[in-house]
Amino acid sequence: MAHWLFKSEPDVFGWDDLTAKGEAGEEWDGVRNYQARNNMRAMKQGDTGFYYHSRTGLEIVGIVEVCAESHPDSTTDDARWDCVNVRAVRPFKKPVTLDMIKADPHLSEMVLVKNSRLSVQPVTDREWQIVCELGETNP
Repeated sequence: MAHWLFKSEPDVFGWDDLTAKGEAGEEWDGVRNYQARNNMRAMKQGDTGFYYHSRTGLEIVGIVEVCAESHPDSTTDDARWDCVNVRAVRPFKKPVTLDMIKADPHLSEMVLVKNSRLSVQPVTDREWQIVCELGETNP
């Protein structure tokens, strides 16, 4: 099982919005970056990810699960763009801020630190464990 990080602006589609979608989850649509799209193409059902509030908050607030593998993005007729579906699994007990991540030397190579603009990114097993510990949340 792989781990990922999904970034969304909380005032556009935040953690509470995804939670409200229930078990069915929601399409992670609108991604128009080839690297992010390729990351979604690599995802398997059951992979887990962090839900990161970008622009406002700059913090990881919950854990999501991929509930549908890569398929055409319904928001475009352009066949180049795919997406996955994700559903909320559980919120973090304590949000993990970008500042907390940058302050931890064990997370200095995390994609979020190195390429903060990438909206869908991989997370290593070690990074996953450390961030969950910082968030006081069971991985």
